[in-house]
Amino acid sequence: MRLDGRRMSDNINDRRGEGMNMAGGGFGLLRLLAILPGGIKTKLIGLAIVAALVVATQGTSGLSGMLGLSTQETGQTEYVGTQEEQELYKFSAQILAGTEDVWSELFQRMGKRYVPPKMVIFKDAVRSGCGNATSSTGPFYCSADQTVYIDLSFFMNMKKQIGADGDFAYAYVIAHEVGHHVQYLLGDLDRVHEMMASVDEKESNRLSVRLELQADFYAGIWAYHDNRIFGSLEDGDIDEGLEAARKIGDDYLQKKARGYTVPDSFNHGTSAQRSKWLKRGAHSGDLSLGDTFSPDYQNL
Repeated sequence: MRLDGRRMSDNINDRRGEGMNMAGGGFGLLRLLAILPGGIKTKLIGLAIVAALVVATQGTSGLSGMLGLSTQETGQTEYVGTQEEQELYKFSAQILAGTEDVWSELFQRMGKRYVPPKMVIFKDAVRSGCGNATSSTGPFYCSADQTVYIDLSFFMNMKKQIGADGDFAYAYVIAHEVGHHVQYLLGDLDRVHEMMASVDEKESNRLSVRLELQADFYAGIWAYHDNRIFGSLEDGDIDEGLEAARKIGDDYLQKKARGYTVPDSFNHGTSAQRSKWLKRGAHSGDLSLGDTFSPDYQNL
């Protein structure tokens, strides 16, 4: 991607120097799922296998207190990262700024005002409005505080763990999470979460897939318009994103982890679906083509 001279967003909170100990050794994604009360609306997004997941969660502010999970702050000191980390920090800030510029324009066209999300850069563990999380949960969006959370080590591990690499692949991760913020601002995230709470697990998973595919589409929409405004895309960039989308499909990840797939458990979309919707957004730039809720599920 061509990012030279691009501004960095100032909606970033660098918490890498903030330590946090989690009671009982902390908790990962699977433990969180096991103990969440049924009345709390939780949305998950996968972007890796086992240790590297992209998680988008809608929760209730103060969730950690409700779950009896205490935290102990160990204070904040100035964090001095490696050169690679600093480059990734700058890159993330530039991509976030690009999403701010694009979505502000697109919302204005719709007669709406875009309120950009914040981004928290953390190291190892973080406390969000949706509860505590560790770096093993991967990047996630929390609608309770309208913030995207990212541990930069996730980008470093993408190539090692799922074979996805390249600056646009990293940008796709950020743009996807911002896509969930767009869904939140448009009211779709809350609406679908309410629907998910009233149906069985199979149908809830299918609604989750529809949300994820639309967030992929929105990531593509951002890429199209960012390139239109700034000329940011280079040859091969979209292919990097499509390859990443294929590597985070539920079928690909389950087959890699288990050797077989369980389609009824898919909650992010197959490799073909994710690459299809990312490509649709990136090639068209047309928001009207992003309805993932009306089509028959088998035709997504």
